[in-house]
Amino acid sequence: MKPALLFYCQHSVGLGHLMRSYALCDRLAERFRVVLIAGGELPKGIDPPPHVEIVALPPLGMNGHGFGSTDPRYTTERAWDIRLHRILTTLRDVKPQVVLVELFPFGRAKFAREIVPLLGAAHDAFKACSLRDILVSGDPERDDRARKLADAHLDAILVHSDPRFARLEETFKPSRPLSVPVHYTGFVTGRDDESSPERGDHVVISAGGGRVGRPLLEEAIERLNGTPMRAIAGPLMPQEDFDALKRRVPGNVELIRSVPDLSKELRHAAASISQCGYNTALDLVRTRVPALVVPYTTPEEDEQTRRARRLEALGLVRVAEHVDATLLDFEPAPAKLDLDGAATTRDLLFELIA
Repeated sequence: MKPALLFYCQHSVGLGHLMRSYALCDRLAERFRVVLIAGGELPKGIDPPPHVEIVALPPLGMNGHGFGSTDPRYTTERAWDIRLHRILTTLRDVKPQVVLVELFPFGRAKFAREIVPLLGAAHDAFKACSLRDILVSGDPERDDRARKLADAHLDAILVHSDPRFARLEETFKPSRPLSVPVHYTGFVTGRDDESSPERGDHVVISAGGGRVGRPLLEEAIERLNGTPMRAIAGPLMPQEDFDALKRRVPGNVELIRSVPDLSKELRHAAASISQCGYNTALDLVRTRVPALVVPYTTPEEDEQTRRARRLEALGLVRVAEHVDATLLDFEPAPAKLDLDGAATTRDLLFELIA
């Protein structure tokens, strides 16, 4: 019988955290019974991996009025209550040997009220954090709080990066070093398509989950006037934004709500224009499509810019603040990065509990 693994994932603005968790669960399920607790809105048109049990919580995230319940059946406080009860009930029923939490305590501070009780109640489980390559930087007090929580509640931190590309200490700088062990797994990607792609003459425009993607799609459509395009809105794009795009797309643009596998689209494209979230960046790297990335940035968010500049330095993408079609005319260099992080995570966790 496979040992049980309970995986907690909360996504709010985009889909990156969920899609990386799906890719991990797909490989973890080869050696574990995997139960995924999903705390955000589950996207239509993107199925979870087979052999993975999903426990959906009343979703919390950005709802148009700030942070709160995104299900009209529940107030925010009622959603919190149901979520915690469901999390602890699932823990009791599954009796996992491994509890894996995505990002926390290096992010998701709002969700400490349910994640800390989960970790505290998982007395007999091996507890680990699943962490992306680059964190949002610049808050020593936040880093100190995260360090204390990690040392108090975790047995390991799994950084899904090639350490030659990015190391945790570059964007995580507490006043005292972590006591909990840190393991680098390599980058987490979906399963590779072994077929030989035939490149088309169209450009794929994408913006991750799409919640903040409308400006990029509008700019690309305007600046690549006449170029054949497949514009992928994203399953989380607000309906009013999608409708506005539909009204203005010219005949050379095919507007699509969402696709189940972006890498498959990129394998058949002449070029790509996108943001630079973790999953999209890795799809660009492994498909070797000529790519222009326009990182999503805010005063608080510099993660995508940092990733994009490192990929550009390796000759894998071009980076700009605005769409410029001339930047698509290049051949990406071969990627010399460890992209086998999902399988490594599977085997590492199995060995750690052994």
